[in-house]
Amino acid sequence: MAENKGKTDSIRMSMQGCQTNNGFVQNEDILEKDLDPGSRLDDAVAVLGPVEPDLKDIRPYAGMPKEVLFQFSGQARYRLPREVLFWLTVASVFVLIGATIAIIAVSPKCLDWWQAGPMYQIYPRSFKDSDMDGNGDLKGIQEKLDYITTLNIKTIWITSFYKSSLKDFRHGVEDFREIDPIFGTMKDFENLVAAIHDKGLKLIIDFIPNHTSDKHAWFQLSRTRTGKYTDYYIWHDCTHENGITVPPNNWLSVYGNSSWHFDEVRNQCYFHQFMREQPDLNFHNPDVQEEIKEIIQFWLTKGVDGFSFDAVKFLLEAEHLRDEAQVNKTQIPDTVTHYWELYHDFTTTQVGMHDIVRSFRQTMDQYSREPGRYRFMGIEAYGESIDRTMMYYGLPFVQEADFPFNDYLSELNTPSGNGVFEVITSWMENMPEGKWPNWMIGGPDRARLTSRLGAEYVNIMNMLVFTLPGTPITYYGEEIGMRNILVTNLNESYDVDTLFSKSPMQWDNSSNAGFSEASHTWLPTSSDYHTVNVDVQKTQPRSALKFYQELSLLHVNELLLSRGWFCYLRNNSHSVVYTRELDGIDRVFLVVLNFGESSPLNLKEMVPNIPTRASIRLSTSFADKGGEVDTHDILLDKGEGLVLEYNTKNLLHHQTAFRDRCFVSNRACYSSTLNLLHSLC
Repeated sequence: MAENKGKTDSIRMSMQGCQTNNGFVQNEDILEKDLDPGSRLDDAVAVLGPVEPDLKDIRPYAGMPKEVLFQFSGQARYRLPREVLFWLTVASVFVLIGATIAIIAVSPKCLDWWQAGPMYQIYPRSFKDSDMDGNGDLKGIQEKLDYITTLNIKTIWITSFYKSSLKDFRHGVEDFREIDPIFGTMKDFENLVAAIHDKGLKLIIDFIPNHTSDKHAWFQLSRTRTGKYTDYYIWHDCTHENGITVPPNNWLSVYGNSSWHFDEVRNQCYFHQFMREQPDLNFHNPDVQEEIKEIIQFWLTKGVDGFSFDAVKFLLEAEHLRDEAQVNKTQIPDTVTHYWELYHDFTTTQVGMHDIVRSFRQTMDQYSREPGRYRFMGIEAYGESIDRTMMYYGLPFVQEADFPFNDYLSELNTPSGNGVFEVITSWMENMPEGKWPNWMIGGPDRARLTSRLGAEYVNIMNMLVFTLPGTPITYYGEEIGMRNILVTNLNESYDVDTLFSKSPMQWDNSSNAGFSEASHTWLPTSSDYHTVNVDVQKTQPRSALKFYQELSLLHVNELLLSRGWFCYLRNNSHSVVYTRELDGIDRVFLVVLNFGESSPLNLKEMVPNIPTRASIRLSTSFADKGGEVDTHDILLDKGEGLVLEYNTKNLLHHQTAFRDRCFVSNRACYSSTLNLLHSLC
């Protein structure tokens, strides 16, 4: 009886605790109403005991014991919503996973940073002098990063700045791990890399692995036959008497005369494809390949985003010493002294050379695993035929360069629609499927555009490279129309012809064009710097600089230019006409460039279903921007270009008549409904 009384008290206390309910009076009231105060305690025990309570009139309340909670949770009106929500959640997860997989499967490959915008090539000795010694330097480049960003540039390309004894500071490197003092210190370089990345830009640098300076420590150890360095260079016995050297064969230097030079220390001849102060490394030696790999890793660790590898076709030579064939077989052998007088079958593009290039790529891939840190690889293949140039893209499943640099436009010395057309189509028709093109109109070793073609062609050539598919590359100063310097009394012991396009950047009309505050600069500034400079052109609404900025902005913002198809329509001695179009976008850009005298064009004859009038998106004459043209009759002046825009659903690359004249690198289509790109075209 005492035991039953204890249980009864416990139950009563529990029930009182529930009724108190931490102040929730409404539940208190419900319990008081539902419980019969006259009921016996044993009845209460029976209710909470093995007999199920009648909960028909009781609602859930806060603080209910789990026994009561379980009674409610098992009811259909509570159980069914839970199960429905659970299975809806499961189904939603599967739908989201499926949608994600589907979007990934149909999405085209994203453009990488080296594809998404233009590159800007800087010759560091001529860009900006920060320490008043008359030579441009790394700090000077850092000072001008804000200007570079106004050009909508994505990548800065700095040419060779390694420690070198040659005044050109481009080829004969004394130490691949040191900054030449004329450009600053390693700390300056590290600060520059950090500043470039802070601006959201990328940095690529030159690297010339084929040879070193004869002052390099490796060469000094090789000529004394010290350890592993003995065979770091290409040595062969040769005859040397009374100051006259009889070389092992007839191989010639790029600069003329024998490519063999006698070394009195080693008492042998060493091989040099360029100047005698630039001995070639022996890439048949695995130790040399390992050294180059470690140098690549050194600069990647410093934060460099990629390389431009130069002179790679010279990396290997035939191990036999057979003479190379003469171009003119009747020429007396002793008179063959110019490089172009021989076929270079044994000294360029040898079997195994591409394997070495692929090893460079593999080294860089090791540093490309972090998201957004892909390391770019470009190849300077100047002088190669188009088919050999394309080999640097690699094989379908074996990648080499992201692209070999395309300098064919910078070789055009006369303005011609046919000449421009041949350069464009030769690249696009030979480029492997799925690869990415690029275009450049100048460089350190080429005459500047203004000096080659004329000032009136600056805007039209910039319009060309920014409206073609691929990456446009600008040599510093081309955005303002700089020209070669004209003076010839240069105090430089190098090939003078390569210096005319390296004059100091023209920033303003102050002394030395704002390049330097020194009393003397390493090269003179061009005589036109008072009118052709950045400060003047920033304030002129129709300047070359303003037009360049509009072009680069259009290129960045328009899918038609960054991802679209390229279809050429017509070319002749005067003009080039082509379209840029993309599936899913009913707008088309039609580019008309006139390189010759004024001549009328009838676009209605070239383009089926083109509207009678098309709007002018961009024009080299500026006054026409925003207007319209009659597509029956367009008359362009010499050096004038138009980017026209019109609406159509009949895209040319779908039409049989144009199928062989249309090219695309990365196939993509645009969905206006979902606002995304896909590949289900």
